[in-house]
Amino acid sequence: MARSDRLFRLLQTMRVMPAPITASRLTEEVGVSLRSLYRDIDSLRAAGARIEGERGYGYRLIEDYALPPQTFDRTEIEAIALGLAEVRNMGDPALAKAATSVLAKVAATLPDDREQHLFHAISQVYRPEGRYAPTPFVDEVRLACWEERGLTIRYADVRGEVTSRTILPLALVYAERRMTVLAWCCRREDYRMFHLDRIRTLEAGGESFRPRRAAMLREYLARLREREGTGDR
Repeated sequence: MARSDRLFRLLQTMRVMPAPITASRLTEEVGVSLRSLYRDIDSLRAAGARIEGERGYGYRLIEDYALPPQTFDRTEIEAIALGLAEVRNMGDPALAKAATSVLAKVAATLPDDREQHLFHAISQVYRPEGRYAPTPFVDEVRLACWEERGLTIRYADVRGEVTSRTILPLALVYAERRMTVLAWCCRREDYRMFHLDRIRTLEAGGESFRPRRAAMLREYLARLREREGTGDR
């Protein structure tokens, strides 16, 4: 691992994990020896990171030189905390992990009093179960959207009939009760919403449709607005 990557990983670990973090725990997370860890902490301190603690006690990241200071009022902090809590409770493991990481990064840029507002927000999300049940292929569909590559899927319609489709995935849509993917269906030659829980098989690595995704999304949204304006449902 390149040293710059290792230092970034060490910083991110210290942002996310509850402090104080022992040196042995940090070596496990970052994958370095104790000797290398102590050198890396000294390097981060020399670069401007304020890291409290010492060998045998544990470490705490107080100020993060890699992130500029942010100023949010209390209502904005409530919005951040509530939004990230909602994402963590959606039932999408990848987004839940990302939300935890974002929360730690935002907290690292706030003054102490604002950081307390973030972690002890008055607005809370409570869901005994995730909003969405575990859904197959969500990571593969997300990656295909990012990379703007087509997918070949076997898809069950509302009657349970399974057909093969080639789709150009444009966006993951978190509907009220299920995850769907907005895509161009090459078979129907039109935009369609596909329920992820009805996808039976998925083959990735299809033909690239870059850089058409943004334009296709704009076209689809324009159609929606036109349909709503005419009352056509």
